[in-house]
Amino acid sequence: MEDLHLLPKTRDSWSYLYVEHAKIDRHEKSIAVHDVNGYVPVPAASLAMLMLGPGTNVTHAAVQALVDNNCLVIWCGEENVRFYAYGAGGTRSAYGLLRQARLASDEATRLEVVKQMYRMRFKETPDWAMTVEQLRGMEGVRVRESYARASKESGVEWSGRNYDRTDWAAADPVNRALSCANSCLYGLCHAAIVSAGYSTAIGFIHTGKQLSFVYDIADLYKVEVTIPIAFEAAREVTENLERTVRLRCRDRFRETKLLQRIIPDIQRLIGEDKTAVEEFAPDSDPALPTDLWTPESERHKEEDSD
Repeated sequence: MEDLHLLPKTRDSWSYLYVEHAKIDRHEKSIAVHDVNGYVPVPAASLAMLMLGPGTNVTHAAVQALVDNNCLVIWCGEENVRFYAYGAGGTRSAYGLLRQARLASDEATRLEVVKQMYRMRFKETPDWAMTVEQLRGMEGVRVRESYARASKESGVEWSGRNYDRTDWAAADPVNRALSCANSCLYGLCHAAIVSAGYSTAIGFIHTGKQLSFVYDIADLYKVEVTIPIAFEAAREVTENLERTVRLRCRDRFRETKLLQRIIPDIQRLIGEDKTAVEEFAPDSDPALPTDLWTPESERHKEEDSD
């Protein structure tokens, strides 16, 4: 490739392709998906993310073609209700990641993001003078109300969120269903976050874990998606509860097109300027692979010398 500008723009690409029970091999300079019905060529240069589900075999040559075309590869469970691993994709700009880190590193901007999360989740605007502790208290009230409402609508008794990671069977059915549904949601959010080049570890409400930002983003959808699924399953299912929850999450994710919503929601959450992203060109200077960092003090010296 003589000029990176000849590559298709990410905004014009397919967002993702999910494949299961098939073999993926190199086809000319791209890839093809082989199954019992034959094979289908896939234009890897126009694909942002390839999700490899159960029963999928992929050749070394196919992975090389995907890497050459800057396509993110994710190894996942059925319909991405589990997230196992990923290979680096084509998010060349670090603008979103740098903005995420900058906002999380300043107490004032971090608080603004937390307030925006609250607005997105509960359609309420918190008072500008509220602290993080006060916001967490209000969040706890709203979440408890959501559990109580789901309990009333489903007829499933609710005594609070209570489970032991070391003794899974000891939890009641609705708590097991909630844990299973949330795990599926984390997998979907994880895939979206890494595909857009953000860090899963730099959270705003959650902190200290490699998946802190995954938990932050997943919280935006729990009241809408996982809580209703868990209570419905706990009411209707007596056997294979966890499997039923995973299948229902798979279907609900697809019906609501949740994966397509996550990245725009993240951009709205951290106030990402799309124009600024487009203007951040890693090859703006042909002699440099990327922009060079210069401290403000050094930049002023250079300007003064001019």
